[in-house]
Amino acid sequence: MGLRQRLDAYEKLMRLDKPIGSLLLLWPTLWALLFAANGQPPLLLVWIFALGTLLMRSAGCVMNDVADRNYDGHVERTKDRPLATGAVSVKEALLLAAALVVLAGLLILPLSSSLIWGLAVLAVFLAASYPLTKRFLAIPQAYLGIAFGFGIPMAYAAVQNALPAICWLLLAANVCWAVAYDTEYAMVDREDDLKIGIRTSAITFGRCDVAAVMLCYAATLILLAAVGAHYQRGAWFYLGLLLAAAIALYHYTLIRGRDRAGCFAAFRHNNWFGAAIFAGLLADYQLRAPSFP
Repeated sequence: MGLRQRLDAYEKLMRLDKPIGSLLLLWPTLWALLFAANGQPPLLLVWIFALGTLLMRSAGCVMNDVADRNYDGHVERTKDRPLATGAVSVKEALLLAAALVVLAGLLILPLSSSLIWGLAVLAVFLAASYPLTKRFLAIPQAYLGIAFGFGIPMAYAAVQNALPAICWLLLAANVCWAVAYDTEYAMVDREDDLKIGIRTSAITFGRCDVAAVMLCYAATLILLAAVGAHYQRGAWFYLGLLLAAAIALYHYTLIRGRDRAGCFAAFRHNNWFGAAIFAGLLADYQLRAPSFP
């Protein structure tokens, strides 16, 4: 395999050609930075977390594919992944994941806090262990929500060097959102996952899957509203939540028939759900007089 083909395989292994996963990690991290810093997070901190999110999501994808290498070849959507086809070896993949984790660690060197370093180690553990939860947890998507949302406590640690109770409420909101969007994702693969014995929320919820997704969206918005109330946010923030609610209702129209293409479209569209909340929160901080928790 030539250098160009190998780099293409690494790109696919890290999902750099599919940025939706990075965005689903980035939005809740940005929400947390805005809340924790009262709407004014240092620009350097924003860049550190944005790049760190990309690196850790890429490392997580590599570790996921290593764990699922014997399953991906049996699933229509994943059968052409580099490890499933043999384009990349397991050793190469593990070295790549390690390099990505090291780079992410270098990013937080300027943040001289033992708290954030402890959280960083825990974040690596969550990312590495998530693929294994699909073997024994009925709703592994909840574990994914913790892993995908771990930028939230890290953001509070970076800004405040503390983990107030409200940051865990924000993490809970992200867990509910992750269950919603990753159930939509799992609905695409349900038939294949049943054949190979993978456990997912789409299988666990069964015929109640659509209702469960919508309840998770509702829980996400309620928890975010509670966080906003704690920080005395105003109309712009709640307008963002209202727009996100409208987006969730649009997702209902995509998934109610349980069509694979519609479910996958709904999953990808969650970028706009997260962006709507971020835009409302940013506007609220920028257009209203400063308020303090």
